[in-house]
Amino acid sequence: MAVNDATEPLLGLDRAERDLIDFERSWWRHGGSKERAVRARFGLSSTRYHQLLMRTIDLPQALTYDPVLVRRLRRLREARRLARFVGRLGSFRSAG
Repeated sequence: MAVNDATEPLLGLDRAERDLIDFERSWWRHGGSKERAVRARFGLSSTRYHQLLMRTIDLPQALTYDPVLVRRLRRLREARRLARFVGRLGSFRSAG
């Protein structure tokens, strides 16, 4: 569902941001380790890739570019945050 280069100025995403979204949409089709694929394609560690991806999905333009994927990634991120918070809360309650 990627948008062509002619619409780039309208979307406000640069090539790197679009590449992150495009990769995240389809990396699993190529098989193998995601970490290895990230290193090969972007030359980044998995941690840095995820930092950039999370920053990118917060952009309103990312939602325009690929609304289904961006909403899914935002939901997953929020679920992980909530799980960490509940885990910490449970640890706090049991320590008291």
